[in-house]
Amino acid sequence: MNLPNKLTLLRIILIPFCIAAMLIEAIPHRFAIALVIFIAAFVTDALDGNIARKRNLVTDFGKMMDPLADKMLAISVLICFVELNVVSGLVVVIVIMRELMVTSLRMIAVEKGKVIAADIFGKIKTMFQAIALSITFALCEAWELTILPEKFPAQLIVDIMMWIMAALTLISGANYLIKNRSIISK
Repeated sequence: MNLPNKLTLLRIILIPFCIAAMLIEAIPHRFAIALVIFIAAFVTDALDGNIARKRNLVTDFGKMMDPLADKMLAISVLICFVELNVVSGLVVVIVIMRELMVTSLRMIAVEKGKVIAADIFGKIKTMFQAIALSITFALCEAWELTILPEKFPAQLIVDIMMWIMAALTLISGANYLIKNRSIISK
């Protein structure tokens, strides 16, 4: 178990803490705490890949678990935001469908001896997703502290960000399918 793989596992371990912080109303500043945990998990994502490549520590475990850990974190947070009536369930359905499709496509590719690496569209989607979720945490914290006099303008911002994220998710998923159609056409 090398350092990049430990960082991937740490990201997975942080998920229940992030969820607990979001959902347990008795925790003071719960969304700020969840945001810190989310950012820490996101930083481990950046670190594990860079360390693995620079130190030649790329493993099959890392290739499989790193993208799954990312998906587990994002989907868990999105589902919690649906539970809290902050995010539309339809946005989450779009994200989950894309992630299942890309993961399935990657599994088929592996069986055929090919690796489908993340491309620029996937990276843009992931970066925007992290930013949108981070802003949503911050806005939820502001609502809880009643810093914002009204929820409506902030909710509108969240809605716009989530639908942009959904659009980027669809574009990224379509791009993966188009670029790798030969893998599933046979």
